[in-house]
Amino acid sequence: MQKLLVLTDLHICEPGKRIIGLDPSERLRTVLRAALDAHPDAAALILMGDLTHHGRPAQYAALRDIIKDIDMPIVPMIGNHDRRDTFLAAFPDAPQTHSGHVQKVWDTGDHRIITLDSLDGPPYPDGHHAGRLCPVRMAFLQDALETKGDRRTLICVHHPPFATGILGMDEIMMTDCDAFIALLGRYADVHLLCGHVHRTISGNTLGVPWSMLRSPCHQGVLDLVTPNPHLSTNEPGSYGLVLLMPDGVVVHSEDVDVPGAAVFGGYD
Repeated sequence: MQKLLVLTDLHICEPGKRIIGLDPSERLRTVLRAALDAHPDAAALILMGDLTHHGRPAQYAALRDIIKDIDMPIVPMIGNHDRRDTFLAAFPDAPQTHSGHVQKVWDTGDHRIITLDSLDGPPYPDGHHAGRLCPVRMAFLQDALETKGDRRTLICVHHPPFATGILGMDEIMMTDCDAFIALLGRYADVHLLCGHVHRTISGNTLGVPWSMLRSPCHQGVLDLVTPNPHLSTNEPGSYGLVLLMPDGVVVHSEDVDVPGAAVFGGYD
């Protein structure tokens, strides 16, 4: 068994700036400290998009400062709040394909890990937060799946290619979702991991199993009526722990600094 730590939707701002009263940098530090203390043996840390809130150089600089002393491989991804050129200027060693997309494939034991770039742009129209995999990125994914052999495969992408029932977020999911899910459905032993919605959700779409993780910062709201993608709550921050098991993939979600939380050895 191998472990992967996964954090998504960091939304780092300039130092001192807040989102719904929360300091994203402080929340990230707290969640990272808990995750790394509990799982120092993790094989890698995947940062699954929306690393910053506006994609500004100062925000990436703040993130770089927070993670600079982490002693394990870090695989960054980007989401709709990021800007590819600014990100790559701040993280020039990030995985990048010949087409300039922030994507990576690597094998560990009997598993293959694929990280995808679902940022739709440039250009970046104001208020546009839906995701997209262009033909070049779809070809990258197809090649990674075609060559995986018998490896069990974890695919990480920021935008979910399926509806969750949360109307506001479903309006800004991946736009070319049908082709994406159809491609995954052609291959066995595939598990999809997403962010973007800031909630812990799991499901199965046309035979493709998937999991979704919460944010270290602000969380999404279970609202199946209001078409507002900005609804947020200040619930505790969270990280994901992926276990690469001999027979598949297990995804845990762990909340951090829950008021009054304790561990008990038994009960009456």
